[in-house]
Amino acid sequence: MPSLRHLASALFAIAVFAITLGGAPLPASAQSFSDVQRGDIEKIVRNYLIAHPEVLEEAMAELTKRQSAAEAEKHQAGIAKNADALFNSPRNVTLGNKDGDVTFVEFFDYNCGYCKRAMLDMMELMKGDPKLKVVLKEFPVLSAGSVEAAQVGVAVRMQDPTGKKYLDFHQKLLSGRGAADKARAMAVAKEAGLDMARLEKDLASAEVRNTLEENMKLAESMGMNGTPSYVIGKQVVIGAVGVENLKEKISIARCGKATC
Repeated sequence: MPSLRHLASALFAIAVFAITLGGAPLPASAQSFSDVQRGDIEKIVRNYLIAHPEVLEEAMAELTKRQSAAEAEKHQAGIAKNADALFNSPRNVTLGNKDGDVTFVEFFDYNCGYCKRAMLDMMELMKGDPKLKVVLKEFPVLSAGSVEAAQVGVAVRMQDPTGKKYLDFHQKLLSGRGAADKARAMAVAKEAGLDMARLEKDLASAEVRNTLEENMKLAESMGMNGTPSYVIGKQVVIGAVGVENLKEKISIARCGKATC
């Protein structure tokens, strides 16, 4: 949400300009305004806003536009800097079309309620878009149980390069009831047909720690502070925005338009 302080500063500058046009001397700095001059400025701002209240809406809309543009530019720079780790890391879980023309990256937490809905969106997108490459990245930010579940998820990925068992594990753990932690994640992994002895061994490996560290650093670099969060083409999307919104972002990445 844009800050009103920026708007107040702009209106203050307008009022100062109006005073100078009216013949009043312009002080060297804002601190040197006299009480009378400051009162005149406040009166000008107040009267102007009462006479033209629509200027507030116009100014806020422009401020929102500029902030959005600055945020998009920051995101694009972050994506360009981290493109290889985002889209092609050997630690990624890759689903869908591995040679797809658009890569859809999702950062998620197994204890995130919104991620449950996002999982359904992802499944619908993969089903309806044969050219979509999907990358999943564990981003356990909600609890210690989230970290434990993510560690098991990484270990599942380590013994399942095809992603088929991982996807089964992912869906079962996200859609199940109760908080996700190591015990629940291990039970789901067993149900999905994973080698449990190997899973326990892999859980103690540096690869699990390195994967989660890589994901956390990437999310921080992208300015992500919640789940689900996405990288789609040159766009960063925060939150469970819904499947139609995601389709639009994919189309923009694919052909530069909301609908290709």
